[in-house]
Amino acid sequence: QVKCIEVVEAYVERIKEVNPLINAIVKDRFEEALQEARQVDKLLSESPGDDYLEEKFPLLGIPVTVKEAFSVHGMPNTSGLVSRRSVIATSDATVVSRLKQAGAIPLGVTNCSELCMWFESSNRVYGRTSNPYNLQRIVGGSSGGEGAGLAAACSVIGVGSDIGGSIRMPAFFNGVFGHKPTTGVVPNDGQFPNAQGIRTSFLCTGPMCRYAEDLELMLRVMAGSGVAKLKLDEEVSLEKIKFLYMDHDGGSVFVSPVDKEILQAQKKVVEHLESELGVQVQRVSVHKMKYSFQIWSAMMSSRDSDGQEAQLFTDLLGDHGKPVWPLWELMKWLVRMSTHTLPAIALGLTEKLMKLNPGGNAKLVSMGKSLQEEMEALLGPDGVLLYPSHPTVAPRHHSPLCTPFNFAYTAIFNILGLPVTQCPLGLNSEGLPLGIQLVAASYNDHLTLAVARYLEKAFGGWVLPGEL
Repeated sequence: QVKCIEVVEAYVERIKEVNPLINAIVKDRFEEALQEARQVDKLLSESPGDDYLEEKFPLLGIPVTVKEAFSVHGMPNTSGLVSRRSVIATSDATVVSRLKQAGAIPLGVTNCSELCMWFESSNRVYGRTSNPYNLQRIVGGSSGGEGAGLAAACSVIGVGSDIGGSIRMPAFFNGVFGHKPTTGVVPNDGQFPNAQGIRTSFLCTGPMCRYAEDLELMLRVMAGSGVAKLKLDEEVSLEKIKFLYMDHDGGSVFVSPVDKEILQAQKKVVEHLESELGVQVQRVSVHKMKYSFQIWSAMMSSRDSDGQEAQLFTDLLGDHGKPVWPLWELMKWLVRMSTHTLPAIALGLTEKLMKLNPGGNAKLVSMGKSLQEEMEALLGPDGVLLYPSHPTVAPRHHSPLCTPFNFAYTAIFNILGLPVTQCPLGLNSEGLPLGIQLVAASYNDHLTLAVARYLEKAFGGWVLPGEL
């Protein structure tokens, strides 16, 4: 109905209008995108038939944005690290290349936290990204620019990565959809920092978007031949799903209690499923979830099956140069001389402390493995668990420093390797997005995606931010 050039021009104008307020897109490629749109229109005018094009280019002419941590040819690839300020990607990350081959048109790259390891997207290269629903609130991290850009209608689909909730927290805080696939299905190559050692089984690359139906389409493209491991062609009968729910993690001392409005939103989902689908949603209590933060931390710093140690965050901060001394950096930060953010320095300090208790860590690693078996058995071939996305709605800027472990609600599922879809559930009384995590057993991504599509129809999905 419209030409590709019109679509891309409309998104370019939208970015120019709202990006000065939210700082989501940190580097654009508008000229190239417009040129690519003209080529799409030329291809369409010369094409033998739409069916052929749809099969060969399922994302033909669709505007996409990409987290800056991924290589996009000709774009910066700093991951918010000052020492990488001059790094320009000379190739595309595998998922970016696949999206381009499917016809998608990248508009630019989006902001993230320093080295993708904090849940506020702010760094010393690009500054801070603000939430389109309330500019005083965070966008989450580390794929925060992506979440904010999608919420503000700067693109249709986006690429994120997730090792502790970096797709799902921004999707939750910004009221969009995000999917952390089953581990090992979508390739992680071409992002910085990439996972090494044990962390390769925790890091996931996945789709983020405004509309639930786009998750599966993107996942098929991003996974390539790996998609065969998922059951995306299987029909899902929602009435036959075994629905489970947990109100909270069991009361961890490290994590804030879950907000009342988040619990109310979850209760509405439970009631809706029971009344409309005629299913029984079973409340469960998994005791080990109470130790989510401790398990994630211990597993992240454990050795892999070959005995290889996890890469130190302080080494990553140095980026092949000298490792960073976190205490020294803290001193420099206090007098405004550090090139690093406070959360990054604090993470370096925490890493040092974790090494002081090897016995305790070994116990937690063992607990993580038994929790994985317990969750796989609980969910089985037809189970979907409803679980809070985060204890609070989008916090104010800087306040995560006071609640640094609240990401445990998303992080535990990276350790367990389970597929999780983050689904928006409208806005709370302050106009901030609500949402829920949908969790299934490994390789059952099709179940959570189907439930997300259903809940989008029932609860309205993405809501356009009022003040933009």
